[in-house]
Amino acid sequence: MSIDWATLGLQALNVLILVWLLARFFWRPVADMIEQRRAAAQALLADAGAKDEAAKAALAEITQTRAGFAQEREALLVQAQAQAAAARTALLAAAAQEAEALRREARAAMQTEQAAAAQAWRARAGRLAVDIAARLAARLRGEAVQAAFLEFLLHEIQALPPAARQVAALEVASATEISAAAQSDITARISAALGATPRITFIIEPALIAGLELRGPHLRISNSWRADLDRIEQDLTHDG
Repeated sequence: MSIDWATLGLQALNVLILVWLLARFFWRPVADMIEQRRAAAQALLADAGAKDEAAKAALAEITQTRAGFAQEREALLVQAQAQAAAARTALLAAAAQEAEALRREARAAMQTEQAAAAQAWRARAGRLAVDIAARLAARLRGEAVQAAFLEFLLHEIQALPPAARQVAALEVASATEISAAAQSDITARISAALGATPRITFIIEPALIAGLELRGPHLRISNSWRADLDRIEQDLTHDG
């Protein structure tokens, strides 16, 4: 077997030319394309990583925001509970104050009513006592009683200042009719006590029960059982 070196050299040359052609026109563009695809893939991966990081950051921000909302919600709930508790305490305090005020008003009203009732009973008791005393005193009318009241009246006249005793006309009231002789005696004694001679008129007032009352334009001496009983009734009422 012989080797045809010329043919072998041509074939080798063809192979080299083919390899050069492939390297020139096929492998390099393919490699460039692959490199471009790889670069594009890297860019896509980098962009995807960036977006993933952005998504993670957004998620973290959302989580933080939600946590902030939760904290704010808790703070608002605590504040609302505190405000509700304060309002409840204020309402209870106001209700207690109002209830205490109502109790005080009720006690004051009750005390006022009790005082008024007691005053009314004291007044009735005083009037009853005075009525009883008046009925008893009415049985004691007589000249001796009249004389005693005349002495009281003269004593009151003598206690007056001199200027008060200078009167022109007077009125003597009695519970019963006085005889003419007794009127003359009373007139003389009153004039002597006054140190003057006024015109004296006698009138009858049964409500006096007993006694003599002297009345003038600027002079009044209440000297009767009626006046004494009225003073006793006032004292009974006011002392109560």
